[in-house]
Amino acid sequence: MASVNNSVSENQQEPRSSDLVLANAQMLALLRLATLAARSDAKVLITGESGVGKDLIARHIHAQSSRTRGQYVAVNCAGLTESLLESELFGHVRGSFTGAYRDKPGKLQLAHRGTLFLDEVGEMSLRMQALLLRFLENGEIQAVGSEKSQCTVDVRVVAATNRNLAELVGQGQFREDLLYRLRVIHLHVPPLRERREEIRLLANHFLARSERPVMLADEAWQALERYRWPGNVRELQNVIEQVVWLAAADRPVGVDELPQAIQSGQAILPARERRRQIADDLYQAIVGGGYSFWEHIHPLFLTRDITRHDIRELVRRGLSVSRGNYRSLLQLFRVPKSDYKRFMNFLAAHDCRIDFREFRNPHAELDRFPRLVLPSLAPRNQQPDSVESEEIVGPL
Repeated sequence: MASVNNSVSENQQEPRSSDLVLANAQMLALLRLATLAARSDAKVLITGESGVGKDLIARHIHAQSSRTRGQYVAVNCAGLTESLLESELFGHVRGSFTGAYRDKPGKLQLAHRGTLFLDEVGEMSLRMQALLLRFLENGEIQAVGSEKSQCTVDVRVVAATNRNLAELVGQGQFREDLLYRLRVIHLHVPPLRERREEIRLLANHFLARSERPVMLADEAWQALERYRWPGNVRELQNVIEQVVWLAAADRPVGVDELPQAIQSGQAILPARERRRQIADDLYQAIVGGGYSFWEHIHPLFLTRDITRHDIRELVRRGLSVSRGNYRSLLQLFRVPKSDYKRFMNFLAAHDCRIDFREFRNPHAELDRFPRLVLPSLAPRNQQPDSVESEEIVGPL
């Protein structure tokens, strides 16, 4: 998405935005529905895969609403631990925890008479879901460390998730009453592979915003349009940015100058059964595709292409191989031994630690993956001419 396509009839008075590029009929219908939703204060739940533009739809709703003069405040629920998320939303009082040297208002207070966008709401813990539900019922805010409600605010809540909340309800991981509270109006953003007519429009939009004049050859355009784009619009934007800075200035970009995955037409993260499949694909990319945790997986987490749930499932697959040994997991994930503390701190900070004891059980299910022989890791800053193979004990 980037600017509304001119195919929309003027008499429909479709809202225009420099952040939206639309040509697909399904997306145009979605934008009309979002515009209608903006007229009320009803809560909106936006679903869709990572990178499809859920945040842009939320911003459009705010911009078209009567709250446009208020603040639009976004919170990434997947990027914060439970305690930090509570403080981020509700604020805290001085002395409520170590480092709380002053009173701090939360995002809910900042969004008073505006819009709060809760991204990746499916990653909230059950306790945080209960706190959010209480706020949605009465609008009262009780800061962390405070013994009573401090104030009542008027906030329009728009939530987004790339997970199936109905399935999470069935698994006991998401409150059913909260789902009904958030899903007053439901907007689903289709993945980019289902609106291929927008690929060229979006790519041209990103090219036009770049600082270098770049053109693509016909074969390159065809490769872009064949690719499945598991990372959706965000992935397309990153690819165009790479092309812009690496392309020669005197000729069109050929297909051989595109990323290898696009040349081969094989996406790293297949879309089918996405939530379950992501961890499998990440795992296979590490053990069979030469990927490493810090260089490839960690950046995906920082850009919100994957969530804490995906990291947990990836770690779980690794521990099933190392039989619960986190130090052995370093070699499997191509993490230097010297980064053990950093790796464990990252998992702890984002609530991705998995109890190793379930994998120490001799009857644990450890045969779901094929056996692989992986090269032993070379020391940092050393590139040997040849690498000896070392078998990883346990099934992969």
